Amino acid sequence: MQTKVFNDQPENKPLWLRNFVSIYQTLSISNLDLLAHIYHVDVTFIDPMHKVEGIDELIKYFESLYQNIASCRFEIDHVITEKHEASIYWKMTYQHTKLNKGKDVTVYGNSHIKGQNDKVIYHRDYLDLGEMLYEQVPIFGKLTKWIKNKAAN
Repeated sequence: MQTKVFNDQPENKPLWLRNFVSIYQTLSISNLDLLAHIYHVDVTFIDPMHKVEGIDELIKYFESLYQNIASCRFEIDHVITEKHEASIYWKMTYQHTKLNKGKDVTVYGNSHIKGQNDKVIYHRDYLDLGEMLYEQVPIFGKLTKWIKNKAAN
């Protein structure tokens, strides 16, 4: 994860948010145990595919997500912080061995996170699942793009 926002004035951000960004900058399949350092034991994590409750289930979910990932990096474009919550706007670039012929896929999204006791207690990702997944599968990708174009016109 690269960040423009946190390099300027990190001391103005809450500890749970600084830790979140710091860990995500280095996250990979080999160090998913770091998730326990940023997420509360009772975390709720929601993305377009799943809702996960608790740190143990979250780590298992990430392990399954990272199984066929060759690389994944985030660039944070903007962060809005209000008391114990934040909205993070990001660009994710990843390579999956079974999607897009193993080439880079870039997806824009945002996360709504909430902190409690210096850890993240709530994390919800908003992103275009078609852009991230469906459009990367040969036949289904063409169909998804066609549906999006028809809906836009």
